[in-house]
Amino acid sequence: MALNLAEALSSIETRAEAADWRAAIRLAGAGLVAGGATTDAYTDEMIDAVEKHGPYIVIAPGVALAHSRPSPAVLTGGLSWVSLATPVEFGNKANDPVTLVIGLAAKDHDAHLQVMRALAGVLSDTAAMKRLTVADTADEVRAVLGDLAAAA
Repeated sequence: MALNLAEALSSIETRAEAADWRAAIRLAGAGLVAGGATTDAYTDEMIDAVEKHGPYIVIAPGVALAHSRPSPAVLTGGLSWVSLATPVEFGNKANDPVTLVIGLAAKDHDAHLQVMRALAGVLSDTAAMKRLTVADTADEVRAVLGDLAAAA
């Protein structure tokens, strides 16, 4: 059974403002903390990962999957969703600028892969991505993701 992202998201923020990629990741990290999935240390680990390895987390045009390795800062699995009012550059020539940052906290590799599969389904659905791009509320985001899960 496919993961229902609408149910898995612990935090959704739409039309958020971020000065740069670090601020955008901090917003996604704050959502994970607010949802009880991580501590603030995990947000720092996500930023450190980009500083060390580059903008590999920008996985599709306009979409960043902020994450780090499982660590003691991950309390439970969780997802956060942050759409940005103004796109930010991560330094990824192929997929910048970013308008959506999804925060991912996983306790293990299997949970990480399950979320990646579910996200791949969303990202490959052009009509759903158009609806998600213009979603102004958390309810609108959950409705689109719920529709996708129901159709799967």
